[in-house]
Amino acid sequence: MTSGLQIGDVRIAGRVLMAPMTGITDLPFRLLASRLGAAYVATEMVAAAELARARPDVVRRAAVGDGLNLTVIQLVGRDPEAMAQGARMAEAAGADIIDLNFGCPAKEVTGSASGSALMRTPTLACRLMEAAVQATSRPVTVKMRLGWDDSHRNAVDIARMAEATGVKAVTVHGRTRQQFYSGVADWTAVGAVKAAVSIPVIVNGDILTADDAREALRQSGADGLMLGRGVYGRPWLAAHLERALAGGSDLAEPDRAERLAIVIEHLRASVAFYEAPIGLRMFRKHLGWYIEQAPWPADPLERRSAKARLCRLDDPFEVEAALTQLWLGDLPHFGNSVVEFSPQLSEADAA
Repeated sequence: MTSGLQIGDVRIAGRVLMAPMTGITDLPFRLLASRLGAAYVATEMVAAAELARARPDVVRRAAVGDGLNLTVIQLVGRDPEAMAQGARMAEAAGADIIDLNFGCPAKEVTGSASGSALMRTPTLACRLMEAAVQATSRPVTVKMRLGWDDSHRNAVDIARMAEATGVKAVTVHGRTRQQFYSGVADWTAVGAVKAAVSIPVIVNGDILTADDAREALRQSGADGLMLGRGVYGRPWLAAHLERALAGGSDLAEPDRAERLAIVIEHLRASVAFYEAPIGLRMFRKHLGWYIEQAPWPADPLERRSAKARLCRLDDPFEVEAALTQLWLGDLPHFGNSVVEFSPQLSEADAA
């Protein structure tokens, strides 16, 4: 068994965490990944100022449901007062951990001086951390990059500030903001952060396989690791890597029937959570990744054709039938109706 992680007063039952990802880690995905064994799946990035104003679409991103192993709400912003209020609201919504986003490289985020742009303004970053820590009793963590660019790699300095302000853990993506997702994540550079602080350090970036997980931990010396794009179409990945790190054998990928059951569960949950037709539209990106990641059909051109065809369907029943036919042929079907899926939402989501 892996020893897990202690972040403030929260014990995480494992060392493999799932990153907050906009448009990906919504409540249906988090519930599914948790059921499949993920110990930690963060919400989508939530704008602290909009959460403080209780905007319905933003509150929905922080939705809490029964069945989550842990509730981690990530906040983004640049105003300390709004960050403090966002932290208070996140705690009231049921957050076990509140994470601050200092790492998003997207232009629409950095253009408003948030996300990884905060690594260019360490004084403001420190004020944001202090505001969040003082506003909540929940552990506050920070997710960041190595720095803005190769000339300004200041993750060590930001991590030291974080520890001094009472932040309980930091996650470091092994790239600068200017790299976006190009090149290769520098896991060794994350080791400098680990050596500089005593709070837990999580390594992130380019972790797709059990071998990647072992090597990322070896090179960085980190206490745990965080998965990002590797979970696209593979919500079971955290549980599989946890098993591998615990000394067990690497688990085989789900077979056709198992994978189909997972995809249909995800589809039905998305339709129930967002209601049709929005639920199906929200699910389509996942459907594309599920088909891309599956080894069937064996011909990549046939897979691409199937993806294009299924992602144009406008009826969830037709998606289920078409995917069943694609993967199982004439084998028994999983049913022909979208089942009721009613996660218990927090009071904030119902507001």
